[in-house]
Amino acid sequence: MYNNNRMKNIDSYTHVRGESIYVDDLPILGGTLFGVIFDSPVAHAKILKLDTSEAEKMPGVKHIITYKDIPGENQIGGIFPDEPSLAEGEVHFKGQPVALVLATSKRAGHAALSKIVMEVEELPVIVDPREAAAKGEIIGTQRTFKLGDPDGQWDKCAHVFEGVAESGGQEHLYIEGQGAYAFPVENGCIRLVSSTQGPTQVQRAACRVLGVPMHKIEVDVRRLGGGFGGKEDQASPFAVLAALGAMHSNKPVKLILDREEDMRMTGKRHPYTSDFKIGLDKDLNIIAYEVDFYQDAGAAADLSPAVLERSLFHATNSYYVPNVKARATSCRTNVPPNTAFRGFGGPQGMFVIEAAISKAAEELGVDRAVIQERNLFIDGQPFSYGQITEGCEAKNAWSQACEKFDVEGARKRIAAFNAENTFYKKGLALMPICFGISFTNTPMNHARALVHVYQDGSLGVSTGAVEMGQGVNTKMLQIAALTFGVNPDRIKIETTNTTRVANTSPTAASAGADLNGKALQIACNAILARFKTFIKDSFKASSEDAVELREEGVYIDGKKVDWNWETLVQKAFLARINLSEKGHYSTPKIHFDKTTEKGHPFAYHVYGTAIFETTVDCVRGRYEMDAVHIVHDFGKSMNRIIDKGQVEGAMVQGVGWMTMEELRYNEQGRLLSNALSTYKVPDIYSAPKEVNVEFLETAGSDLAILKSKAVGEPPLMYGIGAYFALVDAIKAFNPKANGLFSSPMTPERVLMALYNK
Repeated sequence: MYNNNRMKNIDSYTHVRGESIYVDDLPILGGTLFGVIFDSPVAHAKILKLDTSEAEKMPGVKHIITYKDIPGENQIGGIFPDEPSLAEGEVHFKGQPVALVLATSKRAGHAALSKIVMEVEELPVIVDPREAAAKGEIIGTQRTFKLGDPDGQWDKCAHVFEGVAESGGQEHLYIEGQGAYAFPVENGCIRLVSSTQGPTQVQRAACRVLGVPMHKIEVDVRRLGGGFGGKEDQASPFAVLAALGAMHSNKPVKLILDREEDMRMTGKRHPYTSDFKIGLDKDLNIIAYEVDFYQDAGAAADLSPAVLERSLFHATNSYYVPNVKARATSCRTNVPPNTAFRGFGGPQGMFVIEAAISKAAEELGVDRAVIQERNLFIDGQPFSYGQITEGCEAKNAWSQACEKFDVEGARKRIAAFNAENTFYKKGLALMPICFGISFTNTPMNHARALVHVYQDGSLGVSTGAVEMGQGVNTKMLQIAALTFGVNPDRIKIETTNTTRVANTSPTAASAGADLNGKALQIACNAILARFKTFIKDSFKASSEDAVELREEGVYIDGKKVDWNWETLVQKAFLARINLSEKGHYSTPKIHFDKTTEKGHPFAYHVYGTAIFETTVDCVRGRYEMDAVHIVHDFGKSMNRIIDKGQVEGAMVQGVGWMTMEELRYNEQGRLLSNALSTYKVPDIYSAPKEVNVEFLETAGSDLAILKSKAVGEPPLMYGIGAYFALVDAIKAFNPKANGLFSSPMTPERVLMALYNK
């Protein structure tokens, strides 16, 4: 048998051999046409004329599709219907799809793009969310979370500080770009293979545009080459166009974006600009906190309202603040619609309160860690949205990190280094996290699973979870193997398919393993119960409780009988026992009332603390991440190898967002950071030299699968600590440095801050 916590990702073998299959690896069927998108060359304009006549004459071009060819509704907006599949009348961002060219090769399709003529009347372009808010360009309504009486507390505070904090966007930069392959099948149906985190979202959007019911579209996903939220909603536009092309031409259509197209056409992590006000008493307890978030949503809603809501949920991070007012506004600008990204608005919210604490600490002349530690949550305290903390590990994670990694010793070592060195300075920062696990839209917290036990003893497992490198398929396999007590080699994890498992929520919100794993447990346990009854009756056992399946064998009252797993399955099959089951799970207890902005939206919270050490070259502005030490709340981790890898990867991605990934549009809405030469991501040289991850010993949560807490998103927020470690080093060189709450902290920003007077 095997050890759960030492089981490797089941895709590792095919990944390293180059045998894993992605959309672009599918064999090309005869007659396949290749889709190429003509996208808007301007950010905001009325379309006066669109002439495709010359392009249609180009060699290899078979069809050019515009909004006029859409048989259903020209709309792919999910939360709000404000995003056409193909531009109609106006364009609202540079990169917006206007027409789809179908050609016999991708090269022929690209050659035809230059022959399409679009005449426009350009309109004003907005790229600043504050400008958008001032002009009334708002998506949805302003949201406010409130706790206590913040307006009545300011006069009672011993210290009050105000400021502005800004966090930049972030390119998802998944290895596999956006893409889909659509195959027309009989009776007007389409099979759509898509690189998506949300198969049902793609199915629903395609049906809306094509004007067909959902059973006509089958969406299938084997795996993604990365997603990070960028394929939760934004896979839909490209899958829809592939399906539209297949319906229009009655030919298979393959549409794969290259890197430059992907970066130009897709939205990113939302940039935020925020105003904060924080009040403390004489003992440094945070008494009141007020924040206004201005979110750059881009040209359409996409998932922006939901991302904005998550910023409000995490506006106070790991800290108990008795009086809170957090307001948030989603601002419409003329850049591609921004979208989900690991953390889903939580990192943007957390950055602001960390900036507010840093501002207070600087003004008061105290270490920011003193304020952080003093205000950490304990059980029984309310969040601003009404949920009460339970199973809170904030203080435990903090104290274990400080003790395990000798924070006091590190402070002395850094102080000595800084005293001895003029042009190199070290910095240190602690970053606690508290992240809620569930979709904040309560109805999305459900999942299904389908299990077949074949008569030879092998198993097929289908769930709604999408594998994108995070190891969810490995965890699903573990659950089935543990439940039936069989070798994992017997189990096949099927593709994620809307025909086998319908009405799925996207694999997002760090809830994929919990929701789908719980559904899988239910299905497996139903079959297991039938097996136990059959065994009890066959062996005249006292009860089903006396029966156990483990290590491929059958045990009664702890003694192995002469049936093994294969014998059991064969005899059960001959006895006409049902060897298939569908499981359904919906998270209990959770609820949230948006009219009062109160409820219990999360199944549980994940906690942890990171300690960052950095060194800054004060002549050049360059820096290195010397070390990061993390104590993380995994609950009862069901797979330590996968979970530790997730923490390390998320942390580095967070460091990238905070320090070097600078997303830039010019005033005309053109993406300037449009290639890997102009957009920098962490590589082996910019990752921390030393990374230590410790497992916080906790009881876990019954609402987590096997009490193993979700691990996808929470560790990204540790990266915020890298930013404040750099601030600490900058202050060691230039105590008067200001303007330090605008991320990312690129080497250029470091250099300017070092010599800012």
